[in-house]
Amino acid sequence: MNAFSDSLTSKVKIEDLGGGVARIALNRPDKLNALDDEMYEGLRYVFERVNQDRSVRAVLLTGEGRGFCGGSDVGKMLQHDLVAGRTRLQRRHAVIQAVSAVEKPVVAAVRGPVAGIGFSLAMACDLLIASDTSYFKHTFRNVGLVPDGGAIYFLCRQLGMGRAKELVFTGRELPADEALGWGIVQKVVADGDLEKASLELVSELAAGPTLALALTKKLFRAAANASLDTALEIENFAAGVARVSNDHAEGVNAFRQKRPPEFKGE
Repeated sequence: MNAFSDSLTSKVKIEDLGGGVARIALNRPDKLNALDDEMYEGLRYVFERVNQDRSVRAVLLTGEGRGFCGGSDVGKMLQHDLVAGRTRLQRRHAVIQAVSAVEKPVVAAVRGPVAGIGFSLAMACDLLIASDTSYFKHTFRNVGLVPDGGAIYFLCRQLGMGRAKELVFTGRELPADEALGWGIVQKVVADGDLEKASLELVSELAAGPTLALALTKKLFRAAANASLDTALEIENFAAGVARVSNDHAEGVNAFRQKRPPEFKGE
């Protein structure tokens, strides 16, 4: 199966950038890539397929047009009762889980608004590069809702409870430079340099020992929720798998031979 031609909707684009990099783009620029039901299903489907495609070694997630994601499409608000609304939210959660669980590095490249569940979607990625036009916000308070998409989970672990509460309670915009200072993004670049900078990073990751990186992602997830004893036990298991990998052998041999390693993600 080739994940690069396997998408449910034109509103979610996927393409092969070469070197094992898959670019996934939200493609509803006229609506600032606001997510509707079709896009949620398309994103889940594409990320699950990418996870299974061994030719994909790293993923770049971005949005077409002048904004990464303005949040969920508000057109269907007030159209669901409690039970239907809960089911609909579970489908959204499946997208966040699919992005977070991909066993390869995922880099988000964002510009313009990164709002609502779009903010959560970006934080479900491993690393974020932001254009200097970016701003982050949760404005659920303005429509009498609680944050969704795992927003509280991500914000508390990334920022601590105080800063997380301030963002959620006030609904204020967090500009790119402040998001950098808070550790939400790893790099801020001029808007015209966003594609180049993000491709350089994701290509570097794709060329790395991606099996070891996948195991490391699992360690990060475990460390956020586990006791020290449990985290150490999971680390022991992951290290054991990494020690018998072809990438580990290649890394050792390359070091001994004083040459750059050629990792295969195996």
